[in-house]
Amino acid sequence: MRKLAAIAAVFTLTLLVGCGNSANNNAANTNTSANNGNTATATEAPDAVTSVSVVDNNEAFKKAISKDGHWIAAVLNDLTFTEELVVDGQFINKEEPARKIALYTQDADHNITNSFTLTAPKLTIRSENARIQGGTFVGDVYVEADGFAVVNATIEGNVYFSDAKYQATYTAADQGKVTGVTEVKK
Repeated sequence: MRKLAAIAAVFTLTLLVGCGNSANNNAANTNTSANNGNTATATEAPDAVTSVSVVDNNEAFKKAISKDGHWIAAVLNDLTFTEELVVDGQFINKEEPARKIALYTQDADHNITNSFTLTAPKLTIRSENARIQGGTFVGDVYVEADGFAVVNATIEGNVYFSDAKYQATYTAADQGKVTGVTEVKK
């Protein structure tokens, strides 16, 4: 039964990625700029281009959200961490910087079929245009990049921005919500 669920999830995510720009899907990994923990600017080359990672365990998830990971980290079940998580690296989807933590599976019509919970004491966002989508994150989020979004998801905790310019680009859409504070905290 688990294999069937995993195959269904991979099929669903294949459909999701298939809707993207095929030029990005076939592009090679650029890795032309060094990113020593710094956020890339619009004039720097991205660390990677569009790809997806479907994960069902903690180690695979940590790799997927790292600078060596993929633009989408899609989970297949609830994950719980006792250590801080960091979403790092710059990735491109449809010719724009993008990063997504997909806490859900979906059917062929893009309807959410299952939502999952990701739990960690702290999640630091260093990737531009990163979003948490379709499930629940339990913990505090620290944003150090432009364009963070909560889309059809809940953050059960606080969202802290390291600078007011990052807070100015934050959005919550399609029933996205934060149960705690959303503020600048240096």
